[in-house]
Amino acid sequence: MKKYWLLKSEPSCYSIDDLAKDKTALWTGVRNFQARNFLRDMKVGDLVLFYHSSEPPMGVFGVAKIAAEAVPDTTALDKEDDHYDPKATKENPIWFAPKVAFSKKFKSPVTLSAIKFNPKLEGIMVAAQGSRLSVQPVSKEHFEEIVKMSST
Repeated sequence: MKKYWLLKSEPSCYSIDDLAKDKTALWTGVRNFQARNFLRDMKVGDLVLFYHSSEPPMGVFGVAKIAAEAVPDTTALDKEDDHYDPKATKENPIWFAPKVAFSKKFKSPVTLSAIKFNPKLEGIMVAAQGSRLSVQPVSKEHFEEIVKMSST
């Protein structure tokens, strides 16, 4: 059964435009256990809302899909990488990264304030007070509503 997700990225680090140019990318660098578990749960064909965080305007800028299930995140083993984790080993990788493929960029983003204002999006995790998790499940209804909002 297809699942729906929201992935957050700071646009200065990796944006929807970067994914459009690259076509696919491993979603590396996540260092939160709950988010890691969500990454491991992703299956080929799952759909993703691509969310720009930390820099205004914050919001959903497009759609991606899961192109390959999670593999060990090699950035955790690279001492030169910002996401190096000395506890991770090849035998016990700890962190995982699925391959994400670009689907489409919205003509204009669906901003966080628009998400919070829409009663059909009540309960969506990204709008919750203090919600900072970079990988979040999204209901099919919430996913479809945000895509619909992008075309209005």
